[in-house]
Amino acid sequence: MAALNKNEIIELLNSNSDELFLTADTVRHENVGDEVHLRGLIEFSNICKRNCFYCGLRRDNKKIERYRLDEDEIIKTAEYGANLGYKTVVLQSGEDDFFNVKKLSKIIEEIKKFDVAVTLSIGEKTKEEYKELKKAGADRFLLRIETTDEALYKKFHPDMDFKNRVKCLYNLKELGYETGTGSLAGLPYQTIESLAEDILFYKKLNADMVGIGPFIPHPDTPLWGELNENNFNLALKMMAITRIIMPKINIPATTAMEVVNKEGRIIALKSGANVIMPNITNSSCKKKYEIYPGKENLNNKEDDYKNLLEEKIKEIGRTVAKDKGFRKK
Repeated sequence: MAALNKNEIIELLNSNSDELFLTADTVRHENVGDEVHLRGLIEFSNICKRNCFYCGLRRDNKKIERYRLDEDEIIKTAEYGANLGYKTVVLQSGEDDFFNVKKLSKIIEEIKKFDVAVTLSIGEKTKEEYKELKKAGADRFLLRIETTDEALYKKFHPDMDFKNRVKCLYNLKELGYETGTGSLAGLPYQTIESLAEDILFYKKLNADMVGIGPFIPHPDTPLWGELNENNFNLALKMMAITRIIMPKINIPATTAMEVVNKEGRIIALKSGANVIMPNITNSSCKKKYEIYPGKENLNNKEDDYKNLLEEKIKEIGRTVAKDKGFRKK
């Protein structure tokens, strides 16, 4: 494990050398192998009580068409994903209190019957709520910190508490979840020093998965127009450094990377990533779950997209994993 300090991380983030990506790819190969884990993503509600300044699901966005999948739809979609061969189902939503612990626990218990791992990405809950969801069978939880710069966090996440966000992540670790977090690269007013602190935070938390995406604001949000073309490369460098510092964790090639660069996911796989989360939500709802604009493959059939992904993975000399993809110890 490379013990890089803050100054060394800053130096790498400021560098323009391809050697960083080659090193990250070598570290990935030596520590987690050449398998790519495909995880089926179900976006089951785009209703959110939060008001983040860049997200299309934000509470004050009146232009978005809201939806909720019912319990049977979620379970059937998960079964479909399991039948396609996905070994993990990711349940993601806005912070929608309609789906309380009782409802979610029932859904998780049914999905676990398909012999898959279950990842939740549903925002901040109490420790007791996280405990109940773990008891129902949830294996992993993804809660991105977005930025560890507390002032910046407060600026773009009104009515949210940075310290509570951090507390939630430590609660998840304590309860035995495989805990995922991550950041946005390229937020307005964000510094390279701040991005270095993000990476050190992942290490301190001992995160099991880290997802880093380029900042892409939605047109119907206060930060529309703040997109920087360099965000993709910045996110890629953050991801590569994270792989070098935390060799055995899972790192997704995020959807946002594909939005900024059509080959973004494949480039990410060649720069340290080992996970992809294909969207298996039905097509009509996929289009409505618009955190940011420009998502690809919204009209593709899920099995066609999976086949396309597998072909691309084979082209770069990698294979699709057959297991549930827990973090290597």
